[in-house]
Amino acid sequence: MRTEKLKFNKNGKFIIMQVSDAQDLQFVRHTMVRMLNKAYDTVCPDLVVFTGDNILGNHLRDARFGSKHVIHTKEEEYEKMKKAISHICRPLEQRQIPFTMIYGNHDDMNEITKEEQADIYRSYKMCRGLDNPDKTVDVDTFDLPVYSSDASKKVFNLWMIDSAWCDKEADRCHTGVTKETVEWYKRRADELKEENGGKYLPSIMFQHIPMPETMNLLSECDKDTPGAILHRMEDGQEKYFILDPKKADGYLCEPVTPYDENNGQLEALREKGDVKAVVYGHDHSNNFIGEHDGVTVIQSSAASFRCYGNHLRGVRIFELDENAPEEFRTYFLTYSDICGNGIGSKIAYIWDADGCIRQKTALIAGAAAAGVATGALIYYLRRKSNG
Repeated sequence: MRTEKLKFNKNGKFIIMQVSDAQDLQFVRHTMVRMLNKAYDTVCPDLVVFTGDNILGNHLRDARFGSKHVIHTKEEEYEKMKKAISHICRPLEQRQIPFTMIYGNHDDMNEITKEEQADIYRSYKMCRGLDNPDKTVDVDTFDLPVYSSDASKKVFNLWMIDSAWCDKEADRCHTGVTKETVEWYKRRADELKEENGGKYLPSIMFQHIPMPETMNLLSECDKDTPGAILHRMEDGQEKYFILDPKKADGYLCEPVTPYDENNGQLEALREKGDVKAVVYGHDHSNNFIGEHDGVTVIQSSAASFRCYGNHLRGVRIFELDENAPEEFRTYFLTYSDICGNGIGSKIAYIWDADGCIRQKTALIAGAAAAGVATGALIYYLRRKSNG
């Protein structure tokens, strides 16, 4: 792992690409890899941020087809994990593009510890971060400063925050930003403030699972309201919601699933005021931007083709300006934006993407029908030519 500083380029720009929920296995869906590679070559990011569920960690032991376990030892599982991670890290290593990461709820659902997983990421020279000396927080909780183009001072900061962990003995996944993590963020923000001459360093915070307050961007509605999404509440009630157009813009395509354990993250962000946006993944089909209590909330949809998703599969881009660090520009690139709408791209999408069973069936049936028709035509022409 290299330790070179991240810095704005000579034009004063810094481009971040967020890849969330790549969520694949050692036998990867190649359409996702092609999409990501095309995005890297088109956008030329200065940093790629994997925001959790980077692999489908709870299915590493499965056979290629079905859920039968064909891996039976931790050593074998570790090798499969290395292979799964290589599909998303190796293309960046080849392109010499720095990357960093956090975990999601699926990454930790196996016998490999977070620290052992981190060692795999660290083995790539282009990996950044995963180096927080404070042992009160998880290995994927740290900050990454972005320096000025002349590398003389810190201009911007990136917070990488853990929000999920697995109790392996109880076989139970926990979600939340821990009290220790919130306190660490507050201490570290103050340290950066002191280094920055008494001013908080503008920043973006990345984590996998949404804050509970994200629900405040929604409006309760009748179930017949266009776009209404059913949410099953903690008390068992069934309620319907849409994005509140006064608070958010984008797509709500599935229930918002925030973390369970709330330890005052939003209050800490309001107190410090350095974080310009909190950026999530986790909800594969949702993609929106809103604001609650002065904090911008950004939900990005999934990149994965192995797991559920929709037409919003893709990557999010952030553009930072050294001369205006308090502001940023963000936009989302879907598979179609990246790979186009040609017949080849459409067939590749349908063939690899989960959730396209009906389209795959139609594609196979159409190909079969075309084959039968072609065979019949050839047979007819041969008979006719033979008189």
